[in-house]
Amino acid sequence: MELFDICDEQGNPTGDIVERSEAHAKGICHRTAHIWIAKKENGRYKVLLQKRAMNKDSFPGRYDTSSAGHIQAGDEPMESALRELGEELGINAKNEDLDFAGTFRIQYEKEFHGKMFRDNEVAFVFVYQKPVDIADLTIQKEELDGVSWFDLEETYEACKNHDQKFCVPIGGLETVRRYLDGK
Repeated sequence: MELFDICDEQGNPTGDIVERSEAHAKGICHRTAHIWIAKKENGRYKVLLQKRAMNKDSFPGRYDTSSAGHIQAGDEPMESALRELGEELGINAKNEDLDFAGTFRIQYEKEFHGKMFRDNEVAFVFVYQKPVDIADLTIQKEELDGVSWFDLEETYEACKNHDQKFCVPIGGLETVRRYLDGK
């Protein structure tokens, strides 16, 4: 059973916990860690996106953030970010390898596999810019079907136009764009 800290609108734990299925059935606010793997090539940023496995409970088969996951009850955003990178992509990063870029809200209701999914989260965004060769990654097959590099600005435009190839949260793209523009 996965347990999450219930949090306020800023992502601060309230002291109460909730089970994953209840959080998503009722839209109870909880926290996630989103890690964006970015590189600069010919003056433009590219981001590594994962293709979600077809069995996922939301957005199966669509391209999403490089790595992301729920922050388990009692965990901190950084430790969750490091764990997700390791589990999903086989990247053994350290605290100093990740830069905190900010937070954003995710709120939506959508039906998947015949049942309502109500997401209400505060996402903590981290950026990883060390060199990554797709061939060297160890992909977690239960979570994703693969990864590909995408031009950041083209992906942002595609997502603003609701391109169904992607399920990347616009707030995450905006957070990572602001962070990279400021570098």
